[in-house]
Amino acid sequence: MIESVTVLTNPAAGPRTARATRAATTRLRERGLHVTEIAGDTPQHSLELVRRTVAAGTGALVAVGGDGLVWLAWQALAQSGIPLGIVPAGTGNDLARVLQLPSDPVAAADVVADGSTRTIDLGRVRAAGRPDHWFGTVLASGFDSLVTDRANRMRRPRGRLRYNVAMVAELAHLRLLPYRITLDDGDLEVAATMVAVGNASTYGGGMRIAPAARLDDGLLDVVIVTSANRTRLLRLFPTVYRGTHVELDEVTVRRTRRVRLECPGISAYADGEPLGPLPVDVEAVPGAGVVLVPGAQPPNV
Repeated sequence: MIESVTVLTNPAAGPRTARATRAATTRLRERGLHVTEIAGDTPQHSLELVRRTVAAGTGALVAVGGDGLVWLAWQALAQSGIPLGIVPAGTGNDLARVLQLPSDPVAAADVVADGSTRTIDLGRVRAAGRPDHWFGTVLASGFDSLVTDRANRMRRPRGRLRYNVAMVAELAHLRLLPYRITLDDGDLEVAATMVAVGNASTYGGGMRIAPAARLDDGLLDVVIVTSANRTRLLRLFPTVYRGTHVELDEVTVRRTRRVRLECPGISAYADGEPLGPLPVDVEAVPGAGVVLVPGAQPPNV
């Protein structure tokens, strides 16, 4: 039974997160839990606070925010055994969506207070000269990461529209990229538009890029897209929300425990966060994360 929780927030996230934090912390206290709130001035400061919390011990860490804050939490929680609760208050909320967590902050706080946990796999990313990073949903590279690179360089417009504008601009430079992909059962040299590695099925606010990926099977789904035709790529994107893109000839899915991605000039993003340039080595680590979930959580999602 959980008696105390530490609530992590991003003070720069805006009024929606502030309202969700007030509602969730009030509900947690109503349910009899001791609540400690932490919020760093910068992402690095927040990570330091979370690591101190993990070292000191807490019944659970509750992230009130979006996928970026959840990603930050995993950097300290992975393999610690301390459960993560999520109060969705971001734009994408993809891990919360896969776990079928309620979007209402009071209902999400009730999930935490009820104390039902589930053990899940996490992806671990290693690259020479950089620290290990952990992710819960999807690692993206190729066209997807080029769009995100461009969007991050833009000041306007704000919100999701900036990503859409960046995508249109990047389409003008669409090209096949020379990937080398090392899987458990061998190497592939392939000209691809993008390669995504799914620990979970969904990223980007509901795009089911790896629809068959499961959080507890010890495997990664590697999705390879090989079309450089602008029209076909634009037609492919709506099908990603349904997960039916994997039926197309230009999409291949491989399942593996470990994968190495190499491609010059391409960066990787995991849970929407930048990890730096390829090459990277990605591994599914079974049971590395513990999450608080609804009591009727179905298996294999």
